[in-house]
Amino acid sequence: MELRPRRTIGRFPGWLQRLVAIGSLPSDPDETRLQKSVLVLSAVTMAGLASIWVVTYAALGLWGSAAIPFVYQAASAASLAGFARTRRLVLFRRSQLLMSLVFPFLLQLSLGGFENGSAVCLWGLTSPLGALLFAGARQSIPWFAGFAALVGVSAAVDSAIAASAPDVPQGVVIAFFALNLLGVGGTAYALMQYFVRARDRAHRALELEQEKSERLLLNVLPASVAERLKEREGVIADHFDEATVLFADLVGFTPLAERMPAERLVALLDRIFAGWDALAAERGAEKIKTIGDAYMVAAGVPVPRADHPDAIASLALAMVPEVERCSVGAAVPLAVRIGIDSGPVVAGVIGQSKFTYDLWGDTVNTASRMESHAPPGRIQVTERVFERLRGRFEFSSRGTIEVKGKDPMPSYLLVGAR
Repeated sequence: MELRPRRTIGRFPGWLQRLVAIGSLPSDPDETRLQKSVLVLSAVTMAGLASIWVVTYAALGLWGSAAIPFVYQAASAASLAGFARTRRLVLFRRSQLLMSLVFPFLLQLSLGGFENGSAVCLWGLTSPLGALLFAGARQSIPWFAGFAALVGVSAAVDSAIAASAPDVPQGVVIAFFALNLLGVGGTAYALMQYFVRARDRAHRALELEQEKSERLLLNVLPASVAERLKEREGVIADHFDEATVLFADLVGFTPLAERMPAERLVALLDRIFAGWDALAAERGAEKIKTIGDAYMVAAGVPVPRADHPDAIASLALAMVPEVERCSVGAAVPLAVRIGIDSGPVVAGVIGQSKFTYDLWGDTVNTASRMESHAPPGRIQVTERVFERLRGRFEFSSRGTIEVKGKDPMPSYLLVGAR
């Protein structure tokens, strides 16, 4: 399996990508893989930079001082080889941190102190910075304490060893001062860049997850109810004195389901319901749920509104031709039965792992009965709806009908707007 570090590493040449991935495992999380890659890259970079000190001090005949960065290179190479073989991140990290802490101070002592050594001990600061980044805040404290202790020891012996310091040309001392400052500053900056980028990636990932969760929540709950659910725990339930409920059921869908392939059948149902969803959204109605080929929508919940009967009546009149439009070419003609009632309802959220916003009450049951007793392709409403809308919509009376589970009741067919 090819290892693919994240974008931070992905811009490097192929050979360098393979090098920095030597300690990664296919099972490593992306963040762990990236940490390993950056740690390997840091080790390789610092070992490569050490060649400058090896060559310079060897050319000056300071073989002891040249040997220290050379030994560091050899030890770092051995550490990298062990990491490639064992994939043990903790051991590799500790060895690299220890070497980057100790060797700069040894080199400075061999050169006669802070001035003659161009404050090369500054490179030891990369040890606690690396621990902070790759191990954590608590784990970095001992490494910083070690750095501070070595600085103190170096300061204490500086006067004594400066008297016997080897002769290093002033130009070399100045050049190495600049190199040490730039090198350590650049390393610190690169580590902070890594930290900030990792933090920003995590923040963006969290925002994306929150947006995804928000979209999923709004797919099953009204926006105002979703906000209440996020703000507090407990039961969400409301009583509404006035609301209008609509039930719709597709006529002819069952025989169509026996003839049409499953994929085409579901696509047709999705097309119809998506069209109804759009019509409901245009009128500010709240889709409650679908059950098979049945559809339930309401107005006046969860946000009360005075014109809830008008909104549902307008929606019902638009739903009938929408079915005809969407089912053109179907093997069996489709029509819709619609039932509407207005009155008090109880609304609330039920469920723990899967939330559902639902309505209960006599108004809901009566709207369902109006639908089940409606003629195909027609919109049947109760007397309560008729009385609220008679001045703005056209109706035809069906007289008194028998309704299952209720006394005989007058009903009306909604014909259109006046």
